[in-house]
Amino acid sequence: MNKNFYSLGLMSGTSMDGIDASIIQSDGDIDYKVIMDKYFEYSKDIYQDLYELRDKINNFNDLKKLSKEAEVLEKRITLLHAKAANEIINDSKINVDLIGFHGQTIFHNTKKSLRSDERISKQLGDGKLLAQLTKKTVVNNFRQNDILNGGEGAPLTPIFHKLLTNQHKINLPTTILNIGGIANFTYINKKNEISSADIGPGNCLIDQWIKKNSKKNFDLDGKIAESGKVNKVILDQAINNWHKKFSVNFNSKKSYDIKDFDLSFVHGLSLEDGAATLTEYTSKILSEYLGHITDTKKIIVCGGGRKNNFLMKNISKNFNHDLNKIDQFGINGDFIESQAFAFLAIRSYLNLPISFPETTGVKKPSTGGSIFKIKL
Repeated sequence: MNKNFYSLGLMSGTSMDGIDASIIQSDGDIDYKVIMDKYFEYSKDIYQDLYELRDKINNFNDLKKLSKEAEVLEKRITLLHAKAANEIINDSKINVDLIGFHGQTIFHNTKKSLRSDERISKQLGDGKLLAQLTKKTVVNNFRQNDILNGGEGAPLTPIFHKLLTNQHKINLPTTILNIGGIANFTYINKKNEISSADIGPGNCLIDQWIKKNSKKNFDLDGKIAESGKVNKVILDQAINNWHKKFSVNFNSKKSYDIKDFDLSFVHGLSLEDGAATLTEYTSKILSEYLGHITDTKKIIVCGGGRKNNFLMKNISKNFNHDLNKIDQFGINGDFIESQAFAFLAIRSYLNLPISFPETTGVKKPSTGGSIFKIKL
């Protein structure tokens, strides 16, 4: 029997609103149990500083120019993660073996056409400092080894999605659609084999539009979009432009960054009409991809986008299949990724692969993560 570890996963996504923290017990393979989940909201100033820094970084040179500013913010982010980690560990009364520290992504561009030194996925987060502050072994920098071995560094959660379907005895084949800032899928066939890729915008364009044109940070339940009217002329042109820029070819591209998507095509529309048009644009792209990737009618949705009822309804309408929220299977959809990085920390610690040719485009199954062991 394999050894079980207690692992804490810390995840902050593209919404940049806070930290999801999850403690799990797992052997990094087939055993898995959730111990505790907890959310820690960022303060308004951290949220604003992160958004402003990310907005300034459009390429590799920007990242280099702003390295000092990024370092200062990285320390603040790490201190917040240390506080969250210590709090959930104390609350759980569990002696955690490992911490999986994803960090806060501020730039991701891993196109294979770039020079090797320009293929970067940058997450703010100092693993060594977190290990010192928590007195725990920390695993971070999960994406770099995959990139060095020819992958795109994302998506990394498919191996965990596979574990979830096995644990909860979900019939195969099935497709898990994760709608975060970026949307990605994991397809698990009848042989329990996985494939995955990012497939387009998730919440990112809608969130950016709402934040830019109102005092809100997102469209709660899709109510703003639902009250607006889709501008069909603008929508059709935007979809046409999308087809020119990207093709449904998962061998050529596995990952996206929010900078791959531009909301300028709705400039000049009202708040409501812009939200409606962006929501329909997002749903049409995701629906088209789903039609290419799955031979099953069972689509299980996780990520924050599953809470946007209007977006879910539109995807279902355009795809002509029902969508099932992952919560319907007894799984808390708010903490999938934090649990995933707790699981990936164990696999990294055991030198097991976390990415695969069918998920990130890496040349061969690869482990990942930098390990910082605390010296007592």
